Amino acid sequence: MTILVAYVPRPEGQAALDKGIELAKASGEFLIVLNASPGGSGEDPSRADVQDVERVELLLSVCGTPAEFKQFVRGKNVVEELQELVDTHNVSTLVMGLRKRSAVGKLILGSMAQEILMNISCPILAVKVN
Repeated sequence: MTILVAYVPRPEGQAALDKGIELAKASGEFLIVLNASPGGSGEDPSRADVQDVERVELLLSVCGTPAEFKQFVRGKNVVEELQELVDTHNVSTLVMGLRKRSAVGKLILGSMAQEILMNISCPILAVKVN
């Protein structure tokens, strides 16, 4: 079994990472941390830069549980990347972070969290930033 963390380089991503490590250590499950972006020419705030990737990989190397960091920038959206890992790695739980958004913000910008919650085919644990 595997715990899967949807990671973004923001406080909600760190909250998901922390909870994912905690769950994997408690259950003895393998931990996969995924940072995914469709790529393209524009800035993408959900894409982890080299320093953040190194920081997460270091954290995983000392967390006390088997873990792997994956970063995909290959044209698929986050939901597609997550579902592919759910389908191929026997994922017991997907952990994702949530950020507070206004009702108007959700309406205008859409909600990746909502898309994940509605489409991923495994149990999902949504965590908030403390």
